[in-house]
This record gives sequence, C-alpha cells and structure tokens, in this order.
Amino acid sequence: MKVVPVYQAEGMVLCHDVTEIIPGKRKGKAFKKGHVIRRDDIPRLLTIGKENIYVWEVNEQTLHENDAALRFAQAIAGPGLSLAEASEGKVEITASIRGLLKINGEALERINDIEQVAAATLHSNQIVDAGKKVAGCKIIPLVIGHEKLKQIEQIGVDCYPVVEVKPLQACKVGVVTTGSEVYHGRITDCFGPVLTDKFERLGSSVLRQMFVPDDISMISKAIHRLLAEGAEMIVTTGGMSVDPDDVTPSGIRAAGGQIVAYGAPTLPGAMFMLAYFGTVPVLGLPGCVMYHKSTIFDLVVPRLLAGEVLSRKDIVRLGHGGLCLVCEECRYPECGFGKGS
Repeated sequence: MKVVPVYQAEGMVLCHDVTEIIPGKRKGKAFKKGHVIRRDDIPRLLTIGKENIYVWEVNEQTLHENDAALRFAQAIAGPGLSLAEASEGKVEITASIRGLLKINGEALERINDIEQVAAATLHSNQIVDAGKKVAGCKIIPLVIGHEKLKQIEQIGVDCYPVVEVKPLQACKVGVVTTGSEVYHGRITDCFGPVLTDKFERLGSSVLRQMFVPDDISMISKAIHRLLAEGAEMIVTTGGMSVDPDDVTPSGIRAAGGQIVAYGAPTLPGAMFMLAYFGTVPVLGLPGCVMYHKSTIFDLVVPRLLAGEVLSRKDIVRLGHGGLCLVCEECRYPECGFGKGS
C-alpha cells in the first residue's frame, strides 16, 4: 500500500472506500475498495477532494483480486460447471447440468493451505441440479502475487478436476424380487413401484422385474436372464437379512457375482450387498429402501450411474456420515446423511 497523487493513480487499486457527500442530497460510496482507477475517474476524485490516494499497485508481480479470482476458479473447475463474473475478489461456481458433484478433497485442502486464498464447496457425491451453486473461490487481499496463482493452477493441473459435475447415464435396470410370499401372490409387491420411481427420477428405467421364490438356483437364473436381455444394472430386493430363509446373497454368489461388500456402515441400509458381473453392478437392497425416503440406495446408485466402479473401501467410507436421523420431513441431500469428510 502507498500514497500517490491522483494524477498518477490510473491503473492502481483503491485500498479503501471513497465517500462522496453532496450537501442536502446524499452521502454514499463514490468508489468501492478494490476499484481499479481509470483515467475518467480522476476528475471526480479531485472534485471529492482527493488529491492523494491510498492504493495497491498492480504490477508484474501482482494481480487484482477479480482477475486472480477468475484464474482461481478456472484452475479448479472441471466439466459440468459454469463460472459467474468476478466481484469483490470472489467467483461463484454453479452446476451447468444435473449430475453427481465430485470434489477432490485432498486437492481442495492443498489449495486452502495457500495463504490469502479460500475455496469452499458443497459435499462431494451428491446429486445437484443445473443452476445449483456448488463452490466459491475468494482472494483475500485486494491484490495477490502471481506465484500464489501459479501454485493453485499447478494443483489444478495435477489433480484435474478439483470440482466437477458428472452426468448420469441412462441405464436399463433389471429387478429380481425374491420372496415366496410375493411369488405365490400372498402379498402384493411394493418394492417394484418404489424402484421404478427412484430410477426414473435419476433418468434410468426398469427393463423388467422378475419374481422368484426364496430359491438360490432361481435367483441365479433370473440374474443371468436379465443379463442376457441387456440389463446394465441389476437390483435384487427381499431376502437380504441373516434369517436362514433369506437367501438372496447366496443367489448372487451362486450366479457368479464378484462380491465387493455384504453389509454397509449406513443406517438405514446396513444389509446391503454390492457385486459385479463383469462391468454390470448387482445390488442387493434391504427392505428399508422400500419405506425410507433416503437410504444406502441414494448414496450408491447415483455414483454407479455416473460411471464409477465402487470398491470395498468406497463402501467402508460411507460410515462417516452414514447415520440418517430419519427426520419427520426428509431434507436430503440438504442434510448430513452421507456427508463424510
């Protein structure tokens, strides 16, 4: 910061607000802190009584906060995002499509460890609609050294993308509903309509729903039938508990599925199974998906539809934030469910 004559201040950055008083009319800001002084500002500044002024000088080593904020945002933003105009050293980043928000938490931490800059985001792995604000970048001082921006840009290159929204793929889903009581018509299936609605909301569709009794061989055959018919994801419902006659996990194993996890650290949703037949995911869904609004389904399925291949470690990590409070009015995803660090 330095004091310069107003005549020499063109291109420099104001360090403070400049107040203008017009007797009997108004008193207010004529120029805001951070304003880059233009040639045609000089007569007005002189009229206000400012012959000398405090400024930050923008030179080869420094950058104005708005220019820096735009470079900052461009460095961390990946596909599926839009950048707002820079204002007061800040740029907001919004989703340009509906999809799965992904945040590289390690890269974000490295960036925020650089002094004089700040980046804040929503939690990763949640569905966001187009137009949703997902991140913001802020330059703290009015001017900042080029070297700090270069550090951020290098992290952006090394960890690209730091922030992105992945589109959801339209998927043909095969459903295998197990349970002798449903198969023989003793009770009405309620799982099918729930799954149809959930998948349609995510842009996918149910290819076919097959009903089988609690029989390992028939469950296995139904899975292979749906695979042959072109199912890109298979969901099994019913028979996921540890009761002796709940044999759905055994049916998935008998069909040849590569088991990733049986059991997930989420409540509701602990009795969940994930397996793969080649690239096709097979999910064993517990009964809670039928009657709870937000469950393991909402934490796993969007990631699969975004093209992610989940590992056991991905499932294990769900424990931090995996407790749903089952609020009377569900606010997911605007709550802590599934929002681990």
